[in-house]
Amino acid sequence: GGDNVGGSCDVKEPKFLQQVEIYFEKASQAKSYNASLLQYMKQVECLYEFIIPLQVPTTDNRTTTKVIRAYRAQHSHHRLPTKGGIRYAMDVNANEVKALATLMTFKCACVDVPFGGAKGGIQIDPTEHTLIDMEKVTRRYTIELLKKKIIGPALDVPAPDFGSGPREMSWIADTYQRFHPNDINAVGVVTGKPVT
Repeated sequence: GGDNVGGSCDVKEPKFLQQVEIYFEKASQAKSYNASLLQYMKQVECLYEFIIPLQVPTTDNRTTTKVIRAYRAQHSHHRLPTKGGIRYAMDVNANEVKALATLMTFKCACVDVPFGGAKGGIQIDPTEHTLIDMEKVTRRYTIELLKKKIIGPALDVPAPDFGSGPREMSWIADTYQRFHPNDINAVGVVTGKPVT
């Protein structure tokens, strides 16, 4: 049997999170560690999933509420803060952010950066929404994470990822500062924000 490139294949490829788990299992066999410790290390410690309502205009000059799914996963709290980007894409889902958070932990550990892994996602296509809508969604995302005490300079530090950039990070930093006006480290709540 060849690679069967371009043809049909009977082998079903594992989903992204399953692939991460498979690679973890292979890597864990390279050294002898306690099996229960390895099982603990494989798990995502925290997944916060919520919805963001967004009022959008309809073609008949009315408004309707669009429901946007949002996520923040923290894989490991062994070193704080956790660190990872926020993806803005329609295909974002819980398993994807869990897999990416897990990989962030491993990437940080491989180069001895003292962060646990995290990842976030908002199920939205930025190209289909106005700048005002994107700001509303980003600020609401931040407020939801703040209500649960999930983000902060010493807890979890988001960063840009697919579909987000310095503009979104500045909205997050500004929202965080409004809720923590006396925190001298408030701007450290995100990386990837504009220098100004």
